[in-house]
Amino acid sequence: MPTLILFRHGKSDWNADYASDHERPLTQRGREAARLMGRLLWQSGQLPDLAVSSTAVRARDTLRHAAQAGHWHCPTRIERALYETTAADTLAWVQALDENPDCLLLTGHEPTWSDLAGRLIGNATIRFPTGAMLRIDFAAPSWSAVGFGDGEMRWLATPKLLQKVKGRG
Repeated sequence: MPTLILFRHGKSDWNADYASDHERPLTQRGREAARLMGRLLWQSGQLPDLAVSSTAVRARDTLRHAAQAGHWHCPTRIERALYETTAADTLAWVQALDENPDCLLLTGHEPTWSDLAGRLIGNATIRFPTGAMLRIDFAAPSWSAVGFGDGEMRWLATPKLLQKVKGRG
């Protein structure tokens, strides 16, 4: 039964010196949020079997900080297909995966993640703040059989919520 975790990159620095949107870095808050979310998966025992990030610097760094803090030992990949994409193109990319991980984590961007999540669980409206993670489970036998409307959302977690729960916000 495939499980998808969508992970939006952490807060990025709009004031940094960068050549393009693709190169925009994380802020300190974005790095801290990524580490917090990485630990969430580790502490909950819901580690990915494969983690894939957009090629954007902020997404790659979000994945790197989360994986280090969360002790993820799964393979990681960087994919251009996850940058400036659509929900339909992302689903097609997932369906065509060569691997068949039980739990796939994708690190990427808005507005694609809100649109993708909403369509996977049946035309819902999802608010997806920076640093958030959302888990969707599917009854399909493999990723190639997953489609829009087939998913069941299990949880949505944000760094802000986790900080409040831990009494730090």
